[in-house]
Amino acid sequence: MANAKKPKRKAALLGVGLDSDGHKRVTKGDNFLLVGGTQDTHAEMTEKAIKINEKLKARGKQLENVSKAEFDDIAHEVGLNKFPGRQMGN
Repeated sequence: MANAKKPKRKAALLGVGLDSDGHKRVTKGDNFLLVGGTQDTHAEMTEKAIKINEKLKARGKQLENVSKAEFDDIAHEVGLNKFPGRQMGN
């Protein structure tokens, strides 16, 4: 089993706009996929996903290599806020 390689970790952001104006929108980028939403919602999701990627690049990191706390910091910097309620793992 010396030649067995661990599969590379890969991470991606998934954004789902739950509001609709009858149009189907899908945007795919480096490590993100965004679907749904009105024109405004979809544009906002796209902007924030791009900003997250810019922040990661500025830190010399990849999405799959940041801790949950560091991701939370980056998300907060681009204007995303945690939903109050249960935390994952609790």
